[in-house]
Amino acid sequence: MQTQVELAKNGIITPVMEEIAREEGLEPEVVRRRIASGQIVATLTGNGKGKSVGIGLGLRTKINASIGTSTDIIDIDAEVSKARAAEAAGADTLMELSVGGDLDEVRREVLAAVTLPVGNVPLYQAFYEANRRYGDPNRLDEEMLFELIERQCADGISFMAIHCGINLYTLERLERQGYRYGGLVSKGGTSMMAWMKVNGRENPLYERFDKVVDILKRYDVVLSLGNGLRAGAVHDSFDRAMIQELLINCELAEVGLKKGCQMMVEGPGHVPIDEIEANIILQKRMSNYAPYYMLGPIPSDIMAGYDHIAAAIGAAHSARYGADLICYITPAEHLALPNEDDVIEGVKASKAAAYIGDMAKYPGMGRERDMAMSKARRDSDWEKQFDLAFFSDDARAIRDSRSPQDSSVCTMCGEFCANKGSLGLFGHLLPGTKKA
Repeated sequence: MQTQVELAKNGIITPVMEEIAREEGLEPEVVRRRIASGQIVATLTGNGKGKSVGIGLGLRTKINASIGTSTDIIDIDAEVSKARAAEAAGADTLMELSVGGDLDEVRREVLAAVTLPVGNVPLYQAFYEANRRYGDPNRLDEEMLFELIERQCADGISFMAIHCGINLYTLERLERQGYRYGGLVSKGGTSMMAWMKVNGRENPLYERFDKVVDILKRYDVVLSLGNGLRAGAVHDSFDRAMIQELLINCELAEVGLKKGCQMMVEGPGHVPIDEIEANIILQKRMSNYAPYYMLGPIPSDIMAGYDHIAAAIGAAHSARYGADLICYITPAEHLALPNEDDVIEGVKASKAAAYIGDMAKYPGMGRERDMAMSKARRDSDWEKQFDLAFFSDDARAIRDSRSPQDSSVCTMCGEFCANKGSLGLFGHLLPGTKKA
């Protein structure tokens, strides 16, 4: 079976490419060319009941929601509920990141519950199972790792974050640097680095990269090159270890594409707002504009409880400067396992951020809707406002909870409504004003 990349390189426009083109308002040929060049990936739903999602150059910025058990809280029903809530809230993709319980069962239940493309991080289960079998995660056998990657692909995973860019040279850069204000914050990346040091061996995901690509190609799963040395503090942004891994990942993205595998590159993490543009420019230039999957980013380290708001600010800038997929952050970030309400809040904050960023990234995108909303507000046309609102149900619920005496206004200004007063005085000067 040929992958979408191979078909695109052969000049074939597939139903998947046509679907993405319709969704994004592009010509199918544009989508085909960009998939062939590695600038767009098509995440396919392995369960066969969902739609494909395009991620990359010229497309709407997508939002990923992450769920999964922890070693403290193992509740498969809760994770399934969170997955469904993320889809209902508008997430474009989902990552199942469980590290506790029967991980095969959790993954399969989540895959069955949603129509979204679902991604994961194979190293989580690999080290979990090595620890369960041998009492030591550093006894992980690399053949077991590759068998696990294939099993997860066969289950219907759409994209995988795999930490291929960590190698002995990367670790040398980290050790020579001699500091990390935020330490190491990637579970999979840190576990692999520990395995390398304990066993005195190269990362098999880097050393045998061709095997990783061959497995994912077999199922046309997108390989998202994981960011194991991402900055977990704004003061670690752009340090040498992080940049070294980014450089290797951009090189591997090119290698994987030539072999016919769909490729994405992952980015940080914690990035001060004035460095977001440079981070994205660096990734895009080094990877020939491969899709960039940004984790947040969070532009401040002290917003615990409101990290989703801080991350939304970072995400808006990221979308504006060219990021293609944003991993949401919830209010529980750095504090606890997210619950269903956290998931919904995280998705909505990130969706708003992506929309705002896309308005600047693609001049004209969505601005007609914003103009229509401004006129509806001016005219006190409440039903039209609800129709146009990004979160219509939430907007209606808030108004209904505080209904005004005069239904033409709201309880913010009541009889002092500026719009209502101005229409009588200046309505003849306002284009498109609704006539009384």
